Parts: sequence; structure tokens; C-alpha cells
Amino acid sequence: MKRFTISDLGITSVLAALLAFAPQANSGESVLLTGATVHTVSGDTLSPGAVLMREGKVVSVSRNAAARADKVVDLKGLHLYPGLILPSSTLGLWEVSSVRATRDFQEVGQYTPDVESWIAVNPDSELLPVARANGITHFLPVPTGGIVSGTSGLMQTSGWTIEEMAIKRPAALHLFWPSMRLDVPAVPPPPNAKTKAMDVQAKERKSRLKAIDDFFEEAKSYAKSRPAGKTAAEPPAIPAWEAMLPFVRGEIPLFIHADEVREIKAAVEWAVGRGYRVVIAGGRDAWRVADLLAARKVPVIFEHVFTQPVRDTDAYDAQFKAAAVLHKAGVKFAFSEGFESSGAYNARNLPYSAAQAAAFGLPRDVALRAITLAPAEILGVAARLGSIEEGKDATLFASDGDILDIRSNVRRMWIAGQEVDLSSRHTRLYQKYKARPKTGN
Repeated sequence: MKRFTISDLGITSVLAALLAFAPQANSGESVLLTGATVHTVSGDTLSPGAVLMREGKVVSVSRNAAARADKVVDLKGLHLYPGLILPSSTLGLWEVSSVRATRDFQEVGQYTPDVESWIAVNPDSELLPVARANGITHFLPVPTGGIVSGTSGLMQTSGWTIEEMAIKRPAALHLFWPSMRLDVPAVPPPPNAKTKAMDVQAKERKSRLKAIDDFFEEAKSYAKSRPAGKTAAEPPAIPAWEAMLPFVRGEIPLFIHADEVREIKAAVEWAVGRGYRVVIAGGRDAWRVADLLAARKVPVIFEHVFTQPVRDTDAYDAQFKAAAVLHKAGVKFAFSEGFESSGAYNARNLPYSAAQAAAFGLPRDVALRAITLAPAEILGVAARLGSIEEGKDATLFASDGDILDIRSNVRRMWIAGQEVDLSSRHTRLYQKYKARPKTGN
């Protein structure tokens, strides 16, 4: 087979070929979406409403379609929502559990703040179109492994490259709080028992917490040593400490991953006592300390709507009602699906976590906000995402029913003003087997 070189094709032909495959920038064409029930999230629901988009932004939101546009899209009978945001996940980092090469979600080491999770995202992941087909436009890939596991960046679910997908990097620093579980020894201890004495366990916990404290104190000391502008006498940069600077300077929040009630209480008191901007991620038992979280103004990324109750004294619906408890106490929260392998596969189920909570006492408008505007606010991108408002990114989707209803289907989607394909491996397999030849009687 003949191999072509740049000299064979000519530089003009090569550039033309590359441009054909490059993502196209937003043109000046204006698009008017009309006829849909517009769920703005931040304001009134318009039924029907009209949304005008131009150059990737929402130009206007109104109850009529009087605005002029180059293109008009009739969405009569559909519901228009802002794109859903998944604020903690392994989406893009985890593909096939049995194939190690498709799982790139953790690094070796206990303190690796210089790990950047968005770099490992696979833009060709088959799970991204599946999530996108259920309304998810943005996600936060979480680095795992160790104590301080790294930083994450907010990604959109459409794009050719990680540079095109990443809209905010870094977006958060991640700390996995050490277990506070008590391993109570049996009395009398069985033969060859390996359970440590309670005082030994307490000493080890204090040692782990001191190591965390020392690490963050050293990061603050390093930040003080770095001048605001470059100077000739500036010391060599240390990657791990450089990665801590956005957090130390208050530019990004600290996501503390903690589930058990003692872990959450210890993490909140530690962080708030040091003036850190913190978010509790996971938060299985957050509803048990809702008043503390509300008083300390600590947001929660709640990942356990469908987790079974862990105590035999808990009601069957304890986790279903947890979000309603947080809301009643005044805690800002968002839903997510977690960062294990199931977090990647189940990313598409984000709206159903909100729906289940709504069925058990959470107001439906709050449930919708918890998968749109609330995560945008927690991640510091509410000026761009999370609601349909003038000046924000034209990132929205149209569904044939309430997005909190499992029977609804997403029919069309726009990310930053560009309509994206909603086909996925699921739809391809459906079409393939739907056309399977029938044999026999």
C-alpha cells in the first residue's frame, strides 16, 4: 500500500484535511428554540417559552418568539432544561472493569496533589455518549488512591480532545478522609485475634490526622514563600506544592470524601477551624449531622440515594429521605453517582437519584436544582452553567417529558450552542438487533 507524505499531498491539502476533522467554532448564526416548556431553574417555568442562542450563549429567554433568528427550531410538546452536571464520577476514567488498560483513575502514593484527573479522560469513551443521551452535559472526574489524591477539572461530555472538553481546570482538590471506624475487640478475644487495642487504634487515628494537618500546613508555608510575580531569586518550583496553590489561595474548593458520621464531623471541624473552603463528597451519613453542616455552611455532594441503610436501626427509606432532611436543615447539596466503577456506568442515572429523593419528600424544584444549578454553584461555574439565563452558555437539552420521570427521553441537546449527537452504543445495538433477520415460525 502506497504511503502518502506531506510533500506528496502539499501543505494546502494537508491543512484542508485537518480542518475538515477539527471541531468547528461557534458561528454568528442565531438559533431560536420555540414551543417548548422552558425550565429555567433559576426563575419561572415558561410554558411555552422561547430561547434565543448566538455564538454559544443564551441571548434571551422569553414567553414569546418575537425575536429574529437565522434558524428557528420548533420544540412544541418538549421540555427544555439546562444541561445536567455530575459533580463526582469516574466517567471517562473507567471503561471496562476486567480490562486494566481501560481503568485510569488512581496513582500510587498517599499525597499526590499534582495528579490531574482530566488529563486521563478518554474522549472516545463509550460511556460518555450514554451519559449525554440522558441529559448530562458536564462531569467532574475524581482522582482516587491515597489521602490527597489530586485535582479534578470540570469536563463537558462532548469534544474531540481533553483540551476541548475541559472548561475549568483545576476545579477542586480531593482529600479522602481516613476511616474513623472503631474495631472493637471481642471479650474474651478469640485465639490468634488480630484486633488492636482501642488505645492503639486511637493513637493511629491521631497520627493519620496529624500527617494530613502537617501536609496542609507545609503547603501554606510553601505558598507564602512564592512571590506574586516571577523574580530572578525565585526558588525552583516543586510540582506537588505548586498543585496546592489554587486551593491555598482560595481559588478552588477542597472536596473531602467522607461517608460515616464521625468522619464527616471530624472533617468539618478540621476544615472550618482552619478557614478552608470545603465540600463534603459522598456524605452517606450527612443527613445525621445536617444541622452542623448548615451552621458551618458546608455543601454536600450526596452520592447515596440508592445505598442500602447501613444500620439495623435505620428505616428502609433512610437514604431516600436524606436529601429532604438536608434541604429542610438549609444545607446546599447536589446529587451524584459516586466514583467507583458503578459511578461511571451509572452516570446516566443522575436524574433518577433526584427523582427518588423527590418521591420521598424533597420538593421537585429543589431536586432539579440539585442536578443543575446547585452543582454549578458548588464548583464555581454558576455564571456559565446550571440554568437557562441570558448571558450563560447555551448548554441545554429537550426531552419529551419531565426529566425526573424515568419514562422521558432526551430528544435533542446543545452544548455551548452546538447541537450534539445523541446516538450511543446502546442505540447502535438497538438498531442492529431490531433489524435482525427472523427465522422459523
